[in-house]
Amino acid sequence: MIGWGTIFSNLKIKYKIFILIALLMASVILITNLVHRYAFYAYDELMYEQSSQAISISSLGMENELKKIAALSFNVVTDPDIQDYLWDIRNEEANYSSYVLFTKIRQRMVDLGALDKYVLSFNLYDINDKEYTVGSRPITLNKPRLARLKLDAQNEKGGIAWTTPDENDRTLTAVRSVRRFQNLSLESLGMLAVRIDVNRLFSDYATGLDRKDAQFIIINSNHEMIYPDKIDFDMQALSDISDYDQGYKIVRQKNNAYFISYRLSAYTDWTYVTIMPYNQIFHSIVNAKNIVLAVYIILFFIAVIVAFQFSRRITDPLERLTLKMRRVQLGNFDYQDEETTVIAMDEVGQIQRHFRIMLERINELIKENYVKQLVIKDTQFKALQAQINPHFLYNTLESINWMAKMSNQSRISQMVESLGFLLRLSINDKDSIITLERELEIINHYLVIQKLRFEERLEFTVHIPQHLLSSGIPKLSVQPLVENAVNYALEPMIEPCSIIITATDINGLLMITVEDNGPGMSDSYVAQLNKGEVETKGTGLGLGNIRERILMLYGEEYGLHIDSTIGAGTKVTLKLPHVVRDEYE
Repeated sequence: MIGWGTIFSNLKIKYKIFILIALLMASVILITNLVHRYAFYAYDELMYEQSSQAISISSLGMENELKKIAALSFNVVTDPDIQDYLWDIRNEEANYSSYVLFTKIRQRMVDLGALDKYVLSFNLYDINDKEYTVGSRPITLNKPRLARLKLDAQNEKGGIAWTTPDENDRTLTAVRSVRRFQNLSLESLGMLAVRIDVNRLFSDYATGLDRKDAQFIIINSNHEMIYPDKIDFDMQALSDISDYDQGYKIVRQKNNAYFISYRLSAYTDWTYVTIMPYNQIFHSIVNAKNIVLAVYIILFFIAVIVAFQFSRRITDPLERLTLKMRRVQLGNFDYQDEETTVIAMDEVGQIQRHFRIMLERINELIKENYVKQLVIKDTQFKALQAQINPHFLYNTLESINWMAKMSNQSRISQMVESLGFLLRLSINDKDSIITLERELEIINHYLVIQKLRFEERLEFTVHIPQHLLSSGIPKLSVQPLVENAVNYALEPMIEPCSIIITATDINGLLMITVEDNGPGMSDSYVAQLNKGEVETKGTGLGLGNIRERILMLYGEEYGLHIDSTIGAGTKVTLKLPHVVRDEYE
């Protein structure tokens, strides 16, 4: 598995410089961001401390007023005159009604503080739910609100209950049950509800908390809103703050961030909360952070551009030199120097000069040896072709001599006719590349002679598609393979010998096979033949001849391969490029 170090070392120099600069700038930006985060955290803590102090001071004043109202309500429900009036009402008949008593109760509540600064009204109810209301803004409570107040009062068993505003009455109400105080009989006499002017109370004591850019709210343990009536904020975000005495948090709603600080009341089950827009608070700091980030980004790109320009002065000459080396690798030994480029005197410039001198020397050597090598190659090729004619002529004359002794003159004439065709082809046809169809014609004339010699012992079959007959192949590259099959497979056998020629096109390669059912060869001998380690026998005609011609014509990736097993015959495969004969003309 390739490691990161190997990948980095294989990168171009300009990319290495870019990565190093990028990592350096990224590290600086990361450290700066961490410093900013620490500054924001410290500022959050400072804001929380200041907000906590403000909430503590404000809540202390509000709770003192609430204690006064609680004490005021206690004075009302325990006042002897109020107790007597309500007791008299309790003991009278249900239809009892006295304007004088009604007036006395209202007057007594005024005397006890019904017109207090933060009191909207005193709503006193007797045992018959008759209402006695007095205050600066008295109202008559509807039945659902009254039922809720009674339930809260009963749950507190004589203690004060703070009933939150609802759709029936948008006012915070302190409610107490009125019980017979004399002789501690505690018989129910009615209920007192003190409606509180929370807007005035909280506005007096929440100065600095309920600013234009901040909101001050109060919620109870059931997450019901005490103050104000409604706010533009999702209360779900405050669902977990009542579990803590005090603290702060930052929440996001509608793509806006809010700084929330809170404190649990020591007197009630209320929680005092301030909500301030975080972005407005940190506007200057956020701007400074954005400016610093923008400066770092600009510096990053400037550094990258400078690094690229600097690296190009180093890498461009190397890349041009690499391109020249690639052209040389492809066989182009002409040194092409850029007219507008001045070669520096540094190490890269020295390499370019030495490379140019080396190419000039190579070109000189090529020019000295090119003609000589052409002559040598042409002589070798002609010599290899010339080996075929004596060898084949020798074998053919031997066959004619044998047939002259064993056969009539007509058969000898057929052999002579075929031999004449082959001799004329060898002498007059100068093309080194012929079509596969032409090669098969040569093979057929050769087999006319051999069939007259071996008769039914020789079976010959051709399986070649019509479209492959126009393929170009080296002249006399398949016929010697057939001749080898006759010499080394047919002659040692008594039973008939089958020789099959096939041709296929596989991914642009022409594969020609000559296969026989002769005695075959050992694996070791076949391996030597495939490596070209077996010396040529007789006149030199054979596999080595064909292999060398294919190598000179097409290159090392083409050639022939032998597969053979003792007792299972031999198959020789020619691997050639599939090119039609017209492309050679």
